[in-house]
Amino acid sequence: MDTRLQRILSALHDEQPLTPSTLDFLLQQGLYELYRLAIGALSYERFHELALAEQARRMQQAVKAKRAREAQAEIREAGRLEQERRSLDEVNNANQALCQRYGIPDFVAPRCPHRLMDILKRVSAGQRLHEKDRAWLVSIGEGYFTPALRSAFHHLEARFFASEFHKTHDPWAAVNASSHYRKCNGSHNADALLSTINPREHPPKLHAAILTTHGGVMRDLKHWSNALLMGEQAHELQPKDYRPCTLLGAVYMQTGQHALGQAWYDKAIERGANVAVIDRDIRTILSQLPPPQRRALEDFLLEEDPIRFAWIHQSRRSREGDGSAKNPEPKDSVRRRR
Repeated sequence: MDTRLQRILSALHDEQPLTPSTLDFLLQQGLYELYRLAIGALSYERFHELALAEQARRMQQAVKAKRAREAQAEIREAGRLEQERRSLDEVNNANQALCQRYGIPDFVAPRCPHRLMDILKRVSAGQRLHEKDRAWLVSIGEGYFTPALRSAFHHLEARFFASEFHKTHDPWAAVNASSHYRKCNGSHNADALLSTINPREHPPKLHAAILTTHGGVMRDLKHWSNALLMGEQAHELQPKDYRPCTLLGAVYMQTGQHALGQAWYDKAIERGANVAVIDRDIRTILSQLPPPQRRALEDFLLEEDPIRFAWIHQSRRSREGDGSAKNPEPKDSVRRRR
């Protein structure tokens, strides 16, 4: 437009007439004073005077327009930032709710890794975790693997393997499902699932695995005689497998037959069971017993092996609130048998 306007000004300077289209162009651009000069309605002196005033008005209008655009831009930017803040607040609130749902402490939640939040969202949506996420939870993220999250994880795994069993009728899928059901307070579901299988129809290894798993479920449900029967049958089928031995050891310990329980635990260790795993099982048994039975089992274990079970003293002090007592020194490090 500047080039065309320069040509118009040059033509007027040379007193050349303008074409109708050029005059229309001046009106379209709002150059009314120049239009009046072009048609002879203004003298050049008067045009110059009015043009300066018009130029000032245009500059004022341009400044106002610029300020209005800047104000609108500021309003839009403020709106965008507010929307981002609200979105971030919504995300933070949702993350906080997930952390609370799965027992992540409030002082930890704001610093939860993105990976943990992805895991919580998947679990909340009823989706199984990827293998890499499961590996992370039992290693780097172990501190976040709370009882609530652990229970939800095992529930999803149990549901998956139960579905696989119903689709494929593979008994191993039922065994896996039952193992997970037991870890999320679903032993009744495991019992219902395993009761649909006739273990005698399968090879000895699978037969024993079904019996051992079902025996563990019976133990959870406090059906002690059934648990013992299944454990004994599994041991007969697979005498070198430690798993039936740990089942029998746990049941005897829970029912007050401590010497029998320790004997079966010893057999399990001889067959490859991890001592630390057995000790964790014993800790769990102790936590579930009424005080008199718990005390009796603790006394038995301390007499059996005061070094291995020295942690019982600390457990008693914590339970009884006696922080001043000291652990008695064991007389020797040789395990004593009753």
